This record gives sequence, structure tokens and C-alpha cells, in this order.
Amino acid sequence: MDQFLKAFEPDKLAEAWHVFLTEFPQGLWETVYVTILSTLFAILIGLPLGILLVTGDEKGIHPLPKPLMKFLNVLINFLRSVPFLILIVMVIPLTRTIVGTSIGSVASIVPLVVAAFPFAARLVESSLRELDPNVIEMAQSMGASPWEIVFRVMLPESVPSLITNFTLAITTILGYTAMSGAMGGGGLGKIAINYGYSRYKYAVLYLAVIVLVLLVQLFQSIGTHLAARADKRLKNK
Repeated sequence: MDQFLKAFEPDKLAEAWHVFLTEFPQGLWETVYVTILSTLFAILIGLPLGILLVTGDEKGIHPLPKPLMKFLNVLINFLRSVPFLILIVMVIPLTRTIVGTSIGSVASIVPLVVAAFPFAARLVESSLRELDPNVIEMAQSMGASPWEIVFRVMLPESVPSLITNFTLAITTILGYTAMSGAMGGGGLGKIAINYGYSRYKYAVLYLAVIVLVLLVQLFQSIGTHLAARADKRLKNK
């Protein structure tokens, strides 16, 4: 409690304000672009993987060999179960191979994508499984191929749910970026650890948390708005 109160003493607030003016703009930019890029790469990998999990199921529109589907499910479950801080260490060789270093904002994108694409795949799978089976059966009865069903029926009908789930993904990745600061990543997480925690400037730590919360609210509001618009557009068809 004493540390919390000391964080709001005039000299501590002055130090925090100085850090806010000098370090936060760069940290905010690094956090935003790392979050957006990581989310895009995670969706690029997770979207087709999620489609495969649904269509390749034994009851799907294009069943795939059971060993392959079991392998994909085990891989996704394994990556999702590994704590993010441990995953950062595990993929250091991969990060160095791709980026050339394991430290910094750009380097943090690699473990973020590895951690997020299985999550995105499960979100896509969830969205596609929410579809009314009768809609798919109707498309099949009309002679549509599996690819036509995916791109003309399943994905268009799932747009609102996909946007909502991708919003969940980007807010989750935003939280991961803060944790990556403890392992050499940049952004607001690095500021919170290096200035707030390590140097006992807790006012800086609280400021970083507030900015992160505001970012989450911003991304969530944008995602909710886009999902609502997409839902209305589908209903008007």
C-alpha cells in the first residue's frame, strides 16, 4: 500500500510524466504495429487452418485422413497450452533464423504469431461450426463444390462472428505484447518493465497499464462496430 501511495507523490508523478512524453510515443507505436502485424499473420495462418479443421472433419464437406486431422488438432492444442513466456524461449532459434535477432519489437512478432495462430484457428473453427447445417446441405444439393461452399456460403455467412472473434484475437495479442517486454520485446511492455518495475517508478507502470486498457477498448469498439455493420448487411440481403 505504501508503494502505491508513493507512486503518486509529486516528484514521482513528474518523473512519470517525463517518461510519458519522451518514451511513450515510440512505445505506443511499437505496440500498435506489432499487435496489428502479428494479428494479420496469425489470421493468414489460422483462417485456412480453421477452415481445414471444419471441412476436413469426418462429418465435414471434404473429409481428410484421420491421422492428418488428429495431428493438426494435437499441434494446435499443444501450442495453445504452452505459456507465452515459455513459448518465447522455445522459438528463439526460429526467431533468429527469420529476423536475425531474438530481441526487439520486430523479433517479438515471431513468437506472437506462433502463439496466436492456433488461437485464431480455433476461433475460425468456432465461427464456422455455428452455421446452420441446413444452409450447407442446401448448397450441396444444388451441386456446389466444397470450395464454392467455403467461399460463397460458409465464410460470407460467418463474417459477423469472424470479426467478433478476430477482435478477441487482437486484444489477446495486445496482452501478449506487454508480456514480451519482459523477454526483450519492445513497446509499452518494455517501458513498464524497464522503467516502472525495475526502477521502482510505479507511476510509469500504472500509466502503461492505463494506455494498454485504452488500446483494448479502442480495438474492441472498432471490432464491435464492424461486426454490427456486417451483421446488418447480411440481414438486408
